[in-house]
Amino acid sequence: MNATPCPGPGFLPSVLPMTTSTAYAVHQIARPSGFPAASDFTLVRTPVPDPAPGTALVENLLLSVDPYHRGLMDGGEGGFELDAPLEGRAVGRVIASRDPGLSEGDLVFHRSGWRTHALVTLGVDGTRRLRGHEGVPLEAYLSILGGTGLTAYAALTRTAGLRAGEDLFVSAAAGGVGTATGHIARLLGARRIIGSAGSAAKVRHLTGTLGFDAAFDYHDGPVGEQLAQAAPDGIDVYVDNVGGDHLEGAIDSLREYGRVAWVGAISMYNGDRSPAAPRNLFEVVHKSLRLEGVLVRNHTNLQDELEDFLVPHLRSGRVGTDTTVVQGIDHMVEAFLGMLRGDNLGKMLVRLTS
Repeated sequence: MNATPCPGPGFLPSVLPMTTSTAYAVHQIARPSGFPAASDFTLVRTPVPDPAPGTALVENLLLSVDPYHRGLMDGGEGGFELDAPLEGRAVGRVIASRDPGLSEGDLVFHRSGWRTHALVTLGVDGTRRLRGHEGVPLEAYLSILGGTGLTAYAALTRTAGLRAGEDLFVSAAAGGVGTATGHIARLLGARRIIGSAGSAAKVRHLTGTLGFDAAFDYHDGPVGEQLAQAAPDGIDVYVDNVGGDHLEGAIDSLREYGRVAWVGAISMYNGDRSPAAPRNLFEVVHKSLRLEGVLVRNHTNLQDELEDFLVPHLRSGRVGTDTTVVQGIDHMVEAFLGMLRGDNLGKMLVRLTS
């Protein structure tokens, strides 16, 4: 199959011409040094592939950009290959099928994103038919009902075991996992929910729109001091998306037998290798704390449970999808870099169709 880089430097501001015979995919062409640049990627066009026996051709509708993509771009075992389509979570519609488990018109979740068309097989690499809940917008399946929501749900219900009446702190609270954590924690009966974010506008969004009890901008002073002011009586659970000084501050504020669900470490992305271990680590022993990592791939068995739990609240409007949506495959890298900078409120998505 011939692949042709699209004309022009990087990603074009105009909408690409979409035809039934042309597919587009984002390729990584260089390893980032520190923060990625648009020149590390290119947009390639190819003919739309034909499905082989056992596969289905999907036209992608929504694509996800996620923090974990940054680590995979460095290569190594399990990392992205250069000069090949990148991969990520996606929702699409089957337009041709030679997979007996999929029919034309089916909506599917799969992991062959960062492209307009993909060949998938039901049950392979996480490909599944969407349950298609009436009254639930498509964006939900890549946000609160997708990997971000599943991460938050597993962190709260399995890793940390949040109980009704407990107090929670979540870092990067205005991002995809953070907003999902706030919603789910409230539904589970958390007493107080506190979040950190990277701007005054995001802090206002957390308390004014999402119903957090308190929030602070981590640029305004030491995280530990601001958290102590927001939670003078301490916290029971911390969902960590940042690491570094946030983890250190949370350990100081955690009560005896507190729990940390460690989801990510944004503070160490893009080549920043500052020490992840906090200076007060021995407090984990002194307070009998529990710190455990969360990998969403270990909790895919919770997908139906997550949907059964959240769909009634999505239909009622009590819970929103909390997304920032960018239009067009030609803006895929722009969306990714914006997500790394923290430009988004909630989950950053790219929509490929109107």
